[in-house]
Amino acid sequence: MKVQLLVTKTDFSVPNIEREFRHLGIGYQVDYLEDHPDLVARHNIRHSPNILIDGEMAFRYHPTETELKKFFFENKLRH
Repeated sequence: MKVQLLVTKTDFSVPNIEREFRHLGIGYQVDYLEDHPDLVARHNIRHSPNILIDGEMAFRYHPTETELKKFFFENKLRH
């Protein structure tokens, strides 16, 4: 599973999201929107942060740790 954190270089929420991913043991990569205009256009991104999972938009906002747990663990257990 490829998890991409799509953010602007000035997004102050990045350290918090990274901490949540590390706490949950979720691997991720950070991609800056300024460096990826193709992703901005493809996903119609208007703000930061955004989270892509395997190339699909999962969150267009900063999810809570509870939301991340539900998405990554509870939803996966049902499949």
